[in-house]
Amino acid sequence: MPAETPALEAAASETNRDFIRDLVQADLESRRVTSVVTRFPPEPNGYLHLGHAKSICLNFGLATEFGGICHLRFDDTNPVKEEQEFIDAIKRDVHWLGFDWGEHLYHASDYFEQLYQWAEHLIRAGLAYVDDSPVDEMRAMRGTLTEPGRASAYRDRGVEENLDLFRRMRAGEYPNGARVLRAKIDLAAGNMNLRDPVLYRILHAAHPRTGTAWCIYPTYDFAHGQSDAIEKVTHSLCTLEFEDHRPLYDWLIEHLPVPARPRQTEFARLNLGYTVLSKRNLTDFVKRGIVTGWDDPRMPTLAGLRRRGVPAEAVREFVRRIGMARANSIVDLALFEHAIRDRLNQSSQRRMAVLRPLKLTIENFPEGEVQELSAVNHPDDPAAGSRTVRFGREIYVERDDFMEVPAKKFYRLSPGREVRLRYAFLVTCREVVKDADGNVVELRCTYDPASRGGNAPDGRKVQATLHWVCAADAIPAEVRLYGTLFNRPDPGADGDIFADINPESLEVLRGALLEPSLADVSSGEVVQFERQGYFCPDLDSRPGAPVFNRTIGLRDTWAKVQAGGG
Repeated sequence: MPAETPALEAAASETNRDFIRDLVQADLESRRVTSVVTRFPPEPNGYLHLGHAKSICLNFGLATEFGGICHLRFDDTNPVKEEQEFIDAIKRDVHWLGFDWGEHLYHASDYFEQLYQWAEHLIRAGLAYVDDSPVDEMRAMRGTLTEPGRASAYRDRGVEENLDLFRRMRAGEYPNGARVLRAKIDLAAGNMNLRDPVLYRILHAAHPRTGTAWCIYPTYDFAHGQSDAIEKVTHSLCTLEFEDHRPLYDWLIEHLPVPARPRQTEFARLNLGYTVLSKRNLTDFVKRGIVTGWDDPRMPTLAGLRRRGVPAEAVREFVRRIGMARANSIVDLALFEHAIRDRLNQSSQRRMAVLRPLKLTIENFPEGEVQELSAVNHPDDPAAGSRTVRFGREIYVERDDFMEVPAKKFYRLSPGREVRLRYAFLVTCREVVKDADGNVVELRCTYDPASRGGNAPDGRKVQATLHWVCAADAIPAEVRLYGTLFNRPDPGADGDIFADINPESLEVLRGALLEPSLADVSSGEVVQFERQGYFCPDLDSRPGAPVFNRTIGLRDTWAKVQAGGG
């Protein structure tokens, strides 16, 4: 993928304005800001998913469109859940999507000392206090949506006592959960986030970057806005679940001597049918072994999509198409699938593969003879050229392409019927061979030698064209057919998300046969198995033992496909 592709896409999006871009444009025109600085601030406690891709494309895309910069900042304020594996994966995924932060890589942990000093600033101003209340009691004292909160017994501690206790918290004198630092705001506020929120908690845990230097850590609410301010972020873009946190974001910016005044703006998060985009749930799927890992091709993680063969360009195009809205809604999975197919249809070369082989013997084809035929690599791209496929007396076709007693509108192979073999000849089924159990194991056919290329010299028509592979040089392979991980568009709507897991989300075919050229398909390359869908080599592939994943079918994964048709 050319490095300039995201920039070109960003420029194209000028024709697809949204309220965020209008806001940024207005801020520049009014001189509220003179340059645009955005940030993507993931917490490194898991892999990025498709919802994160929306935020990545927005933040990096805005920076590109308006000539600004976008920071990658790790929100590493909870060392218990954060791992270097996740940090590395996040960097890899952002790069895969086509974006680069350059020299602007930051961590919230870079600012731990400054955040601590600002916490002391709030204490000195009488706007923060150390609370010894147990967690359950503190939660109960917050009140409800209809009842105000109640003051903690420790809310009126003096400044010096609070400073002393807070410094001793930092020194490690107290166990986990013994004390917290809370902001002193408004216990009667309608917004629960303003009812004396916790700013710091005690956590005796080694941090991936700071080691054991700290045993108190700031909450996300305290670290987020202040990190934005330190980095002079102009537009702090968050999903709608942070809308109720904005008053606290603004309160902290207002009451601290921060070097900049960033503005938080919320947009609708991505909700996709048949898909779960909750990091907590995705973590559970991995831990419970429901999937094989974070990069399982059924997962909506960017790593899973990449392993499945989904192009980064398709993800970016999908984000562009759904746009940025203010209200949450559910996006039809078909829209994402369409973006994937649209991209792969343009870029993927064509190959033949038989997933459920049925032997076909052409009795009037000379034994021992092999003919070489020309097959195009892409029907709409002459520059893609062609390849040679070999044709012999014994070939394999798809088992589903034969019916002994054909159903209505079934035009493929059946006794006495003539069909076209792609790039090859017209063949007619003459005899059906079965085993002792009555299973069809072979079709005996004849071919028309004058129909080379698949066209009859007398102009007669056939209603079906089938793909095939030559028995003499077919490559055995494992093919994994992935479907949606859930069998309903709104997983968990009835309360149990695990009850909605699709037991048929993966089908493994170990007897598939591929044309020889598929042995040379490189990692990450996606090809179209003609009439089957788009496939790519899996990480498990080995020389002589290829494994292919289905990226996507040629139709919606949950569509009911009628038996029949050519």
